[in-house]
Amino acid sequence: MFPPCCRNDLKEVLITEQQVADRVKELADEISRDYEGKDVALLGVLRGAFVFIADLIRYLEVPFSIDFLAVESYYSGTTSSGEVRMTKDLDESVAGRHVLVVEDIIDSGLTLHYLLDLLEARHPASLSVCTLLSKPNRRKVEIPVRYTGFTIPDEFVVGYGLDYNQNYRGLPCIGILKPEIYGSS
Repeated sequence: MFPPCCRNDLKEVLITEQQVADRVKELADEISRDYEGKDVALLGVLRGAFVFIADLIRYLEVPFSIDFLAVESYYSGTTSSGEVRMTKDLDESVAGRHVLVVEDIIDSGLTLHYLLDLLEARHPASLSVCTLLSKPNRRKVEIPVRYTGFTIPDEFVVGYGLDYNQNYRGLPCIGILKPEIYGSS
């Protein structure tokens, strides 16, 4: 059953609300174990990761701070342009901190590669990545991902923070958008 707000727009629900909730809790447990005794700086990549990071922190059992940065590489399309630009930088320094970048989805890897290079130059004590979704068959650059929620097929997905033209972010599940909605054949 599709959520009523997009009943005609989704091809299928790929990951249910319950599956997302269960996996987010598992990821928080893994992160809490791995960062025990450390103060972690969570860096959310806006806008897509805001729902994921909000749910993730509810289960963390380690001290943490949160900051956000924003980059753009899609420019209203459905595939990365390959050009990345920062639209919001961090408010706090990450020098000497244990940094965990929280991302909604890793597709080509170009955006995250850009961010990791940028953050590494700021001398964190450690730098790791947590992504809700991964599309490994779309990678153009290899990305070291420590925590992955779900590996998904090469489909255009929305929901749980992910959007198409700023729509569908509020879906509690992750669904595959019908190609006719975003103009692909």
